[in-house]
Amino acid sequence: MENRKRPPEAIHTWLIMLKARNSIARYALPPINEEGLGDSDFRVLDVLLHKGPMPVNAIGPKVDLNPGSVSVAVDRLYKKGFVSRVESSSDRRVRTVALTEKGREMFVPLFRRHAALIKPAFQDVSLEELQQLERILKNIGKRAERLADKPAPQLSLREALS
Repeated sequence: MENRKRPPEAIHTWLIMLKARNSIARYALPPINEEGLGDSDFRVLDVLLHKGPMPVNAIGPKVDLNPGSVSVAVDRLYKKGFVSRVESSSDRRVRTVALTEKGREMFVPLFRRHAALIKPAFQDVSLEELQQLERILKNIGKRAERLADKPAPQLSLREALS
């Protein structure tokens, strides 16, 4: 039997991306959890550290969380003293969330450990490959975002199988 390699298919590549993401998460999340934080807490703290204070409703799109999940994460972080919430003087519906000094003192070392932990997962990837991978993933993400704004096409079973 001839061993022919099939051309790559998007669905297979997508599954590989999911498996890689899940493997990295299984490897990298336990130290975050040991600090009493969940993945969503970490993502909120990360965006506040790197982007600065922002309204609650601006956090979700940056960390891929729905508004309810962002509110719950911010509430947890507020109770721990890691973030502050300040209502806008001009619009009481708007609350700005910021990293507190206590949050910064806890999170900066945790983020550095996390970055150091992620690095070995990419050790066999060259700088050029990393740059290419970033570019490719950004392009895929942007295209998927544009597609998500449109109704999904309805394919017949015959069209889906061809």
